[in-house]
Order: sequence, then C-alpha cells, then structure tokens
Amino acid sequence: MKYFGLPAAMWVLYKSSFRDHLVTDLGFSKETAAKICHDAKPVYKSIIVKLPEFEKGDRFVTNIVNCALLVAFIKCMDRRPSVDELTKFYENAMKIAPTKMMCRSAGRSKFSDRDINSQKATAALRAGDRNPYSWNMDYIPYEDGSGYEARFHSCGICVLMREYGFFDLVPAMCHLDYTMSELGGASVFVRKYTLASGGPYCDCGYKKKNV
Repeated sequence: MKYFGLPAAMWVLYKSSFRDHLVTDLGFSKETAAKICHDAKPVYKSIIVKLPEFEKGDRFVTNIVNCALLVAFIKCMDRRPSVDELTKFYENAMKIAPTKMMCRSAGRSKFSDRDINSQKATAALRAGDRNPYSWNMDYIPYEDGSGYEARFHSCGICVLMREYGFFDLVPAMCHLDYTMSELGGASVFVRKYTLASGGPYCDCGYKKKNV
C-alpha cells in the first residue's frame, strides 16, 4: 500500500484529535502529546507501506488504515495504556465531525436494498482468503426481519495488532462498533463473541430501532 489517497487523508483528518485526546483521556502533557503526534507520523507511514494493496470493492481498507494509525500512536507512547484507557481514547479521538456525518449518512441507508446488497457482496468477496489484513464474513439476516448479522471469521485488525505486539488491546477497537452504530441512529448493535477474546467468530449484529 502506498502512502497517498486514503492513508494520507486519514492522517490529516484525525491527527489533531488523536493529539488532543492524548491529553484529555490519557493524561499526557500538551508537550508530550505534540511529540507523540510528531513521532507517530513516520511510524504510521512505515506501517502503511508494508501493507498489501486491497482489492477493488474491499470495504475494509478503512478499518486497517485506522488500525495502523492507532498502532503508530501506541508505539510512540512512553507507557502502554490499559484496554479501558485505550477504549476511551480511541472512541473520543474518532468522534470528530466528519465521522459523525459519515455515520449519519450510513444510518439513513441502513437496511436498504443498497445496504443489504453491499453486505452480500462483501460476504461473497472473501478478501481475507487472499489478504491476511482483510476480513471474511457471512451475511446472516434475522428470521424475524429485525435486522442482520455480519459474522466475521477472520480479522485484519487482529493480524496487524498481533504483528506489532498489541493484540491484547484489540478490544479497544472492537468497542467502536457500538459507537458507530449509535451515531448512525438506525440500529442497535449487539454482539456475543469476538475473535480477540477467543470467540469462534465476531458477530456484529444490527437490530432495527423501534422493531
């Protein structure tokens, strides 16, 4: 993967929020936070360029770029945050205006024919068979018509976080699924298992609100 397009845009979009929440959520001084942010950029670039190109139609490239960004910041911290600390930091750092706008837009089309067809296409692609940093999933509609489950059997975030020694911190990223669903406003997110916690799969369930 080359450092331009989406990876470069994600750095520009989130760097200030990540820097600010190093202070408000993790207790670093402003000076230390600025240094972490400065040091994280070349680390982020080095992680990105080691990743393979994602196939056209692979919707999970954004997920792995986000993971690379978080890994870069963790690597530049002088102390390792706990899962709870990192969960709060990552959620708040990601909740900037463009993210909220994207979630609201996705929420308006949630459960539409376009959304369902996209889920089915992603399940059929099985990009994780060819790219260890992508995902394989099944699309499972609920029998009562109340929504659907995206069931993941492989996870690029788990692979990348394990590679850099942060596999135990993966749950901090998993939690963002709840936040994104809440910001979308159309679904209630439900989950029983995650691969990161030793489950047989990750179940990402989306229940229609008011059903």
